[in-house]
Amino acid sequence: MVDERRTDEAIEAEAPIMVQVQNISKDFGSVHALDHVSFQIRQGEILGLLGPNGAGKTTAMRILTGYFPPSRGDVWLKGERLFANPNVVKRMIGYLPEEVSLYSDMKVREYLGFVAEIKKVSRRRRKPHIDDYLTRCGLWDVKNRLINQLSKGFRQRVGLAQALIGDPEVLVLDEPTSGLDPKQIIEIRSLIRELGKERTVVLSTHILPEVNMVCDRVLIINEGRVVASGTTDELEAGLKDRHEIFVTIGDRKMKDKAVELLASISGVERVRLVEEKVDQVSFALSATHGADPRSSVSRIFVEHQIPILEIRAGRLSLEEIFMKIVVSEKDSQNYL
Repeated sequence: MVDERRTDEAIEAEAPIMVQVQNISKDFGSVHALDHVSFQIRQGEILGLLGPNGAGKTTAMRILTGYFPPSRGDVWLKGERLFANPNVVKRMIGYLPEEVSLYSDMKVREYLGFVAEIKKVSRRRRKPHIDDYLTRCGLWDVKNRLINQLSKGFRQRVGLAQALIGDPEVLVLDEPTSGLDPKQIIEIRSLIRELGKERTVVLSTHILPEVNMVCDRVLIINEGRVVASGTTDELEAGLKDRHEIFVTIGDRKMKDKAVELLASISGVERVRLVEEKVDQVSFALSATHGADPRSSVSRIFVEHQIPILEIRAGRLSLEEIFMKIVVSEKDSQNYL
């Protein structure tokens, strides 16, 4: 799969900070949904917000959009305190919630016109502005249909269009591709990347490859706290437990012997079978941090006359990074 993320050069290192979240906590009675969460997002950056169910992602997004205030802490957009001047600051924000609430008895264009009026888009600008987002969100062919007659995918597109009306500088998108078919998902991802060149975007999704393809940086929240932040490469480099080495041999009859030899190598913690074909077998070795067993694998296989087709260091997927960080955090908390 081609990596569709923008290169580092696409974001100016000195781009101004658009969003500043400082030490926010949110309590619902005795439940601590967020616990001293802080982060910042620069202009033109797409931030992926990840975490298991119940981690606090939705609460963070609702605070960020001014839906409700934090119990403690504060949020700034372009240097303006969100909850000190909400009527002004909220105009900078477009929000697509996970469950899109639409007026189902209105037609698509009619509804977007209603949203444009609420967001104070000028009458002179309103029609071309709505037409632009009808086109960009793939809604032109259904613009005169009632919303209650649309599929879930098209209703999701209407929700995205309403978030974009008014050209907000910050977009907060909670599961933006939910309910879309594969073609629509590709189109919306492309649109988000395009929008990210002009705006600051916060994207929450359960589709981890989507974050890898669209986002510039990842923030992982677990049990109400930020447990990791950075690019995928930075998160992987920060893991201190183990990495994987992939080995392929060209003799299926030597599979059991190969497993025995691989498991005996210093630094190899676990050997798992990846793929078995008629003429070759592939293994993945979990190696301790700092260990590189590739030279030992080559030497020991040559000594035992096991034909080697490939030895390579494997990169962790975002799913593996996510699980390692979340599980490591949980284990740490249990230990403490």
